[in-house]
Amino acid sequence: MDHKLSVLVQIDLNGTYVRLTVTGCLTEANQHVLYPLIRRARTLITPVAVSVDLTAAGHVEPTAVDLLRWAFDHDETRDGSSPVELLVPHGLPGHRSAPDRTDRRLEAPEPWAA
Repeated sequence: MDHKLSVLVQIDLNGTYVRLTVTGCLTEANQHVLYPLIRRARTLITPVAVSVDLTAAGHVEPTAVDLLRWAFDHDETRDGSSPVELLVPHGLPGHRSAPDRTDRRLEAPEPWAA
């Protein structure tokens, strides 16, 4: 499965907010690439409210969200002047399971009970 992450950064011209819209797949393995973007957004204009919008993502792992929140809470460089809001979809979207590709016509019939 290809777990690519795409981020669109929107900056308010008045300098009051920065919004990072995430599409694709946010997984435990790739969530670490999102945090440097968030840190950079917090330093563009201070103070600024940063929102990370995961509602457009096609696949969001709950563990990835937890790790991202942990990174916010334990950031030693934050001064509290640029809060981060994490917008998570209701009921985290997961990958749909692949359709069953077995051809039932080729299976041997079950033996009749004697």
